Amino acid sequence: MEIKVLGMGCAKCNSLEKTVREVINELAIEATVEKVIDIKEIAKAGVMVPPGLMINGKIKLSGKVPTKAELTNIITTVLAES
Repeated sequence: MEIKVLGMGCAKCNSLEKTVREVINELAIEATVEKVIDIKEIAKAGVMVPPGLMINGKIKLSGKVPTKAELTNIITTVLAES
């Protein structure tokens, strides 16, 4: 699984990255987590309001930080689909 956190380093972006790492550790899944801070790359991905979350090349959310439970649900849904 490839996870990208898209944002320029604001508190919400950092919080999302931290929560993503916690969830993948708790689920014991193999995933790469990359933080994308280049504004051009973020816009190219379609995220106009950071933070954004991209999993396996698809934007899963933008403009908010999900709760840990919401993030767990997003990640497990992606796992079930693959």
